[in-house]
Amino acid sequence: MDKPFSQAAQNNQQAILAVLQRYVTDGMSVLEIGSGTGQHALYFANALPTVSWQTSDLPEHHAGINAWIAAAEHDNVLPPLVLDVNHNEYWADERYDIIYTANTAHIMAWPEVELMVAGIVRHLNVSGFFVIYGPFNRDGQYTSPSNQAFDAHLKQQYAHMGLRDIVDMQRLAKQHGLALLAQHEMPANNMVLVFRKLSA
Repeated sequence: MDKPFSQAAQNNQQAILAVLQRYVTDGMSVLEIGSGTGQHALYFANALPTVSWQTSDLPEHHAGINAWIAAAEHDNVLPPLVLDVNHNEYWADERYDIIYTANTAHIMAWPEVELMVAGIVRHLNVSGFFVIYGPFNRDGQYTSPSNQAFDAHLKQQYAHMGLRDIVDMQRLAKQHGLALLAQHEMPANNMVLVFRKLSA
């Protein structure tokens, strides 16, 4: 199978890696929620060879993810798990030091975002990091005209989609024992939010 390709994933991976490297240490385990094409998994796992990178997504994306894994330089990127945030039984029993997701919150309905965060807390080690990349609003305002246009485009496709606000993400995370640790400005009006699990 030919490897699926996302230009957006290609464009942002170097900037995201620079943020991840601030939080990753040798021997850590990472779960990626929504591995998509698999490009990020391969890129990050190759750049972080001492880290165990667990991919996951719905079954229809697994063949593409596995095609990228087959091209990996290291054996630290793992075959995808079936993970659906709507179903507790699809979450693996493992715990992770970091749980990472990119460009997922704005395509999920808000109740799905709530379920994702609840699942993340169950499977994140104490003092572990939840790292989420994507476009976000700030205090109810768009951060750029392009983000406003993107939000309108999403909502034209499906009413449940849309950019999430940092305030709402922070409030939701706090309800589950996650503290907002950092906000990293990224290219193309995106951000990386980093949360930390405070207790068991």
